[in-house]
Amino acid sequence: MVYPYLLIIHLLAAIAFIGSLFFEVFIWYAARGQLSATARPAADQAIASRSRKVLHGVVLVLYGAGIGLAWHHRGALSQPLASSFASLLSLKIVLALSIIGHYLLLAYWLQRGRLSEGRARWIRCSILGHMLLIVILAKAMFYGH
Repeated sequence: MVYPYLLIIHLLAAIAFIGSLFFEVFIWYAARGQLSATARPAADQAIASRSRKVLHGVVLVLYGAGIGLAWHHRGALSQPLASSFASLLSLKIVLALSIIGHYLLLAYWLQRGRLSEGRARWIRCSILGHMLLIVILAKAMFYGH
């Protein structure tokens, strides 16, 4: 059966995604203040460039495995209010789609030259919050089930 492998792959990708956001929000933003004003943009650019290269693959694996897991639970998803499991899984999917919306907004701001440091920080914090809620919901799905 493929389900256990999808579950492990999904979990590992989620750990990588959340870990990278945790690093950016709680470690990098504080540490960058210790850099000189001339070194900060180069360091920001280097981390952002590497992060994009790694996270694009991680996100594809995360969402790909998530779609496979959702397909496995399609019966429950067809009646999202029928059980706490289905309701929580549906909410997880809505939050995951919201994260995609965040990235579309980020791309829009980047394309228009309107991505300020404050907006970049807000969007990363919001995505991290969404991801943490998804993890909590993932654990809760199996307690009320």
